[in-house]
Amino acid sequence: MPGKRSSCPINTCLEIFGDRWSLLVIRDLMLSGFRSYKELLSSEEGIATNILADRLSKLEDAGIIASRRDPEDGRKLLYRLTTKGIDLAPILREMARWSTTHEGAHPSPATVELVKANRFVQEARRRSEDESLPPLLAPSPRRKAR
Repeated sequence: MPGKRSSCPINTCLEIFGDRWSLLVIRDLMLSGFRSYKELLSSEEGIATNILADRLSKLEDAGIIASRRDPEDGRKLLYRLTTKGIDLAPILREMARWSTTHEGAHPSPATVELVKANRFVQEARRRSEDESLPPLLAPSPRRKAR
């Protein structure tokens, strides 16, 4: 990464995630699988459109997320975590646990169950690798209606 302040591992993480929004975008992708720009924009924290576009670009440049065209609407991009992004699951799990314990945060029921069951990584991987979803960056047939 060009322009890093130092080679310290914590600094390296802060260079990628040290803003107010990146980890929230990652959280939404982790708990929801594929997400469109519009869905990410509707997150309860109220991210501005220009900030979301910037964070998506930075996270994609860092290899944390990947995007592809929606097979049903070629004008729309769909975002999902890469393996590198999924590997952040234990960190988010511990951050959620810490903030619940020490700061009185109130995680969603889905987050509580994932943290309690210690299935955060497995769930993130399942949502990212769901075979009913077309693979990233590959042409795919339209999904069958269920």
